[in-house]
Amino acid sequence: MEDNLVTLAIHTFQKAQIIKTFLESEGIDVYLHNVNLIQPVVSSGVRIRIKESDLPRALLLIEQSDLLKEGQQLFEKKYPKTILIPVDFSDYSIRACELGFHHAHDIQAEVLVLHAYFSPYATSDTFVFNEAFNYPVAAVDNANLLQKKSQEDLAKFQSFVEQKIADKEWPDVKFTCVLKEGLPEEEILNSSKQIQAEMIIMGTRGKNRKDADLIGSVTAEVIDTVNIPLLAIPENTPFSKLSQVKKIAFGTSFEQKDLLAIDYLFRMFPSYPIQYYLFHLTHQPNVWNGIKLAGIKDYFSQQYPNIPIHYRIIDVNDPVLNLEKFVREELIDIISLTTYRRNIFSRIFNPSIARKMLFRTDTPLLALRF
Repeated sequence: MEDNLVTLAIHTFQKAQIIKTFLESEGIDVYLHNVNLIQPVVSSGVRIRIKESDLPRALLLIEQSDLLKEGQQLFEKKYPKTILIPVDFSDYSIRACELGFHHAHDIQAEVLVLHAYFSPYATSDTFVFNEAFNYPVAAVDNANLLQKKSQEDLAKFQSFVEQKIADKEWPDVKFTCVLKEGLPEEEILNSSKQIQAEMIIMGTRGKNRKDADLIGSVTAEVIDTVNIPLLAIPENTPFSKLSQVKKIAFGTSFEQKDLLAIDYLFRMFPSYPIQYYLFHLTHQPNVWNGIKLAGIKDYFSQQYPNIPIHYRIIDVNDPVLNLEKFVREELIDIISLTTYRRNIFSRIFNPSIARKMLFRTDTPLLALRF
């Protein structure tokens, strides 16, 4: 494979210069693109580019140095390496919680269990206004009751987790339970940013959901907005530990961002004996796809010679049906896809492959955004 340049990251000129100096001190050639030649110090959106062959080593060096983790120091003392697990106390969120605790134990992380509830200010058709404060007393009473019930439910769930740990059914991992009022998808996103979470693990009901849920699912909304890995666990997931995963399929569009995502995927499960399947969705196989697939194979055989990787071209005319068939034939445990920011109209009227897979399959979905 030709040693092309790939974009490692996009930053301000000052941050790009720091990373450039650091990588060059380690013997890696770095090129900055889109720099304002007249006023370079005010440049934003500077691309840090390196050779493809240097990508795995550069990513490892960057990760070890924490140069790309802005604001990490602000949360390091309060929140060390943390997995965020949103729960609604359903069976499928308990399933996700079990898997999250095992993974946290494997990577020596802590767990933040989050329950977010939405409380509409007015919940009654008839309001009794308090003259002093001019707000509907009935609505406030209902909101207080909802808050109290949410607190009680979370306290019961905390006791449930503590009992699981005491019975040694779940590993002894340090965890914190947090209750927040607001739209669940917004509170999950805000919490993930606040604690600099490593990843989010949350449950879904699986393919027995109604088609209408394709618009309103909290998990789908979080997938469309969050900037960290999110693992969606259907209620019928056959494994309770990520160490039991044998095969992961990753959807590639042959873009440079996929190289970053795939490298990150490999480093997420360094100690697990996993086989990886790279699949590409296309309307019909053609010569150009074959050339790009050959290049991908050559690149990964050189950069990751000890990782078993298989390749598959999948017809996109019915992507979900064909993916399900592929998953059944190859006994895939997790499907991993990169996601991209989409506006609200495209999310509603043209659901992404990730959203469709979320509701049409019982296979866990790992969403990555790069």
